[in-house]
Amino acid sequence: MSDDARSSEGSEGYKGRIGNLIRDARKHRGLTQHQLAELLATSQSAINRIEKGHQNLSLEMLARIGAALDSEIVALGAGPTHLRIQGPTTLSGSIEVKTSKNAGVALLCASLLNRGRTTLRKVARIEEVNRLLEVLGSLGVQTRWLNEDNDLEIIPPKELRLDAIDEAAARRTRSVIMFLGPLLHRAETFDLPYAGGCNLGERTVEPHMSALRPFGLEVKATEGSYHAVVDRAVEPVRPIVLTERGDTVTENALMAAALHPGTTVIRNASSNYMVQDLCFYLQRLGVQVEGVGSTTLTVTGRTEIDVDIDYAPSEDPIEAMSLLAAAIVTGSTITIQRVPIEFLEIELATLEEMGFGYDRSEEYVARNGRTRLVDITTRPSALKAPLDKIHPMPFPGLNIDNLPFFAVIAAVAQGQTLLHDWVYENRAIYLTELTKLGAQVKLLDPHRVMIEGPTHFSGTEIVCPPALRPAVVILLAMLASKGTSVLRSTYVIHRGYEDLAERLNELGANIETFRDI
Repeated sequence: MSDDARSSEGSEGYKGRIGNLIRDARKHRGLTQHQLAELLATSQSAINRIEKGHQNLSLEMLARIGAALDSEIVALGAGPTHLRIQGPTTLSGSIEVKTSKNAGVALLCASLLNRGRTTLRKVARIEEVNRLLEVLGSLGVQTRWLNEDNDLEIIPPKELRLDAIDEAAARRTRSVIMFLGPLLHRAETFDLPYAGGCNLGERTVEPHMSALRPFGLEVKATEGSYHAVVDRAVEPVRPIVLTERGDTVTENALMAAALHPGTTVIRNASSNYMVQDLCFYLQRLGVQVEGVGSTTLTVTGRTEIDVDIDYAPSEDPIEAMSLLAAAIVTGSTITIQRVPIEFLEIELATLEEMGFGYDRSEEYVARNGRTRLVDITTRPSALKAPLDKIHPMPFPGLNIDNLPFFAVIAAVAQGQTLLHDWVYENRAIYLTELTKLGAQVKLLDPHRVMIEGPTHFSGTEIVCPPALRPAVVILLAMLASKGTSVLRSTYVIHRGYEDLAERLNELGANIETFRDI
């Protein structure tokens, strides 16, 4: 082959890789080709050519695409971060579970209910929280980190600047939809930019609307924003029955009820860990909440909340499950401290059925004074596939966010394991990336995968899927893989985990963070 031919082939391959990155970043943002074209003032056919690798791109155009997609995958400058993992790894030592990501973001939204100062203890310092702090700052809320323990102070202004909301930050988080509940009491009309975050399929906002309409909120989806209008004459006259037992839907209804002076009954409510933390926080604000931990919540709100409050959210059961999975797939003995046991009991029972051995301490109480914690010490175990499929259920069932970790666990177990992710249309598909590391993962349909083990993982290079938990699952498999692995563009992991690579290194992993030159 001539040098010119090689050069041409290299150029085409490079353009194809750039096109794939742009396509993935666009889908991650939930945009169509037509919508991206409108943002760039170009044609849909041009976007199609770019994504297929058939278009030369100037540095200026790459920068514009990066800005439009708010994606470090194609942004110029420092560039995306990647991880290089040397395996196989044996972990040892002890590690503390950090506080809950999902409770942290809910409490940041709920701080808008309070006209006084809120101090949150040991908040997860993750990208999702950073984006919300940017949004709060644009509304006039003062926030500051108080110390290295990640204590966070939040002081609202007398009047929120709702017309100055940071759209770029708001579009990079799904959590901004939880502003609807508190904001409906602060303004009669306001706009919220469309939420972004994980690309997990079409998760409708309609359950939020049906939960908040009884408080007079109507929302119309305009070009790129939710336009909210509140009718103060409307208030709940009968129990609110949630059409979906969703965590954020329940939280929105709770926050709306907190500033409604009457009594609101919420049925089919989620009783998950982040909802419980929000209930405990509201109780500290002087809101009466009965039925915490059940599917029926009775809330007696207040016309105004103006108190200085200090609250410590509980530990994250999903991070605890991540660390359990890391120990299991690497055959390691580690001690995981401050595990919120009531939110992992089904997962541990399933693992015991598969042959997992571990020791646990006596229970003790979290800093919120309510949540029960234990320390768990893992033992290297020969696992076998469970007799039945593994599927999530609302709490107290197996947590939907913990299901992906069973993919990498099943890969090291003897036999066939069926995982059924009935909630999300797309997430099961990302688990097939484990095949690149040597696992046998067969996609049966968009919701189900069959995994056959045991697996002898072997290192390779993979681009992070645009969904948080599957991305971490791939990282954990790389810990158990022979040789060198590279996980590219890891921003999605930083959305939900604080210093995960560094903390795994403290247990003996060999993970290096790097950027392309």
